Amino acid sequence: MPTALLNGRVLRDGTFAEGQCVLIEGARILDIVPDGDPSYRGATQVDLGGQLLLPGFIDSQVNGGGGVLFNDAPSVESIRQIGVAHRRFGTTGFMPTLISADLDVVGHAIAAVRDAIQAGVPGVLGIHIEGPFLNVERKGVHDPAMLRELDASAVGLLTSLGTGRTLVTLAPEMTTPEIIRKLATAGIIVSAGHTNATYTEVVQALRHGLTGFTHLFNAMSQLTGREPGVVGAALESLDSWCGIIVDGEHISPVVLRLAMRCKPTSRFMLVTDAMPTLGTEARSFMLQGRHIVVSGSVCLDEDGRLAGSNIDMASCVRNAVSLLGVSLAEAVRMASLHPAEFLGLSHELGRIEPGYRANLVLADDRLNVLETWIEGHASRP
Repeated sequence: MPTALLNGRVLRDGTFAEGQCVLIEGARILDIVPDGDPSYRGATQVDLGGQLLLPGFIDSQVNGGGGVLFNDAPSVESIRQIGVAHRRFGTTGFMPTLISADLDVVGHAIAAVRDAIQAGVPGVLGIHIEGPFLNVERKGVHDPAMLRELDASAVGLLTSLGTGRTLVTLAPEMTTPEIIRKLATAGIIVSAGHTNATYTEVVQALRHGLTGFTHLFNAMSQLTGREPGVVGAALESLDSWCGIIVDGEHISPVVLRLAMRCKPTSRFMLVTDAMPTLGTEARSFMLQGRHIVVSGSVCLDEDGRLAGSNIDMASCVRNAVSLLGVSLAEAVRMASLHPAEFLGLSHELGRIEPGYRANLVLADDRLNVLETWIEGHASRP
């Protein structure tokens, strides 16, 4: 029996529309009709109480949550627990993210994500492999002992998921343009991060299939007067996507506002880079033998170095409005449609339209999440 979501303010085409009923049948949105339309009389009716109905948020960088770090437990159950933790804050699609590790651990993580997708774990869209093909000069908290160049021998592993999406963050200077092209041709989404590449090296990588930049400004060569670096190449490229952590601490809001004057807002997407403390009362954890503590919205190692975040996606959306000055509708798109486009999923995710997956968020005006739907299945925080 279809479900009719009534009396909500539905985000469609950049505006919040009232007087519309969203009909869900199974995992998809069946139709959107005016309130009072006879087509939903036989449906189960849900009164949304005038609250905001939004496309489900998509987070392409989720290291952990709910007390679980994906690196420590690359399993179906850990992915399920991470998904539950983030769903409370409106994330209905996510990419479990593996921080630089041995290639056998990468293999286990890929297998776990494949099994999770096949088991129907709610929300999992694929895997984000962040390293180990990174530059030690921009390693951040990644273990330098794990870092290595990317040669042809690892291409088979990186392209082995066989379902969902695979996102690989790499340093372009740690591989060749030809290998980047091989990955892109095989359907891998290639993003630059933890890289000290020159502007010229990044432009060459963009020409060979690089399409994204992981946590823009963090852990990459900066824009300077004589060498534009990775940041300069990212801002000049109007077709590439930039992931940004909008917590007010990873990057100055002033810098982000300036960046958003350089290229279309539609090429910026919100990410959390969340760690296992997200959704818990814990204020510390271990990461590859290092003690990490929570400080506000960020996580720090013993040396005060950034080690991911403790922020959720609903908070990132709120911050995009208050710190970056974008409209609420645009901030929601930065958390839904834009990452869906980056992942090649905008034909079925990121919008509230007939035929799309019924991945939805019900929130109040302060972006407190009241209910979510993943492929038609409802859950309250």
